[in-house]
Amino acid sequence: MNGPHDLGGQMGFGPIRPEVNEPLFHAEWEKRALGITLCCGAFGAWTLDESRHARENIPPANYLAASYYEIWIRGIDMLLARHGFATREELLSGQHLQPGAAPKRVLKADMVAGVLAKGGPSDRPVETPPKFAVGQRVRARNIHPATHTRLPRYARGKTAVVEAVQGGFVFADDNAHGRGENPQWVYTIVFDAGEIWGEGADPTLTISIDAWESYLEPV
Repeated sequence: MNGPHDLGGQMGFGPIRPEVNEPLFHAEWEKRALGITLCCGAFGAWTLDESRHARENIPPANYLAASYYEIWIRGIDMLLARHGFATREELLSGQHLQPGAAPKRVLKADMVAGVLAKGGPSDRPVETPPKFAVGQRVRARNIHPATHTRLPRYARGKTAVVEAVQGGFVFADDNAHGRGENPQWVYTIVFDAGEIWGEGADPTLTISIDAWESYLEPV
């Protein structure tokens, strides 16, 4: 989807200024926001891709005015209400008002280290051979779905070269909407700066992205 999260190449947001020795958290509440997000994700009611799409659906003015962890919390609010764990009234009041859905599992303190160490690998076998090979020229499809997609706007319709075949991975666009994992081949593709940014681009620069197979077409 074309949402406020897809900012690549857009102007007016000022320069990126990395913070020297940036701390992991800038406030105590951010630690809690991370903890709440991980614990709610462990309920087993939604996928990582659905949680990402929930954040993308935050109204643009609210999204752009929020900090990183504020966006996480607003996304969790949406997911808790969608899956019946809490009502909007409960989320606004901070009070438990009625029975909600029961989680499939509860993440307890002694489980956290193991769960974090395990992570959430998304590599999967793909039954068909890859359609594209290293060195082949491809074009990123010019698509604008209303649903979740990981293909950035700035790359759509642009021509690139396949740099690597990374393997098979869960197709996020389907997994975000409960349509199954449907793994596809993922490729690293490289664009010349001029192809992306046009006249005046630095000719020494290239831009690379990882793209699922269905995002690409042969040139």
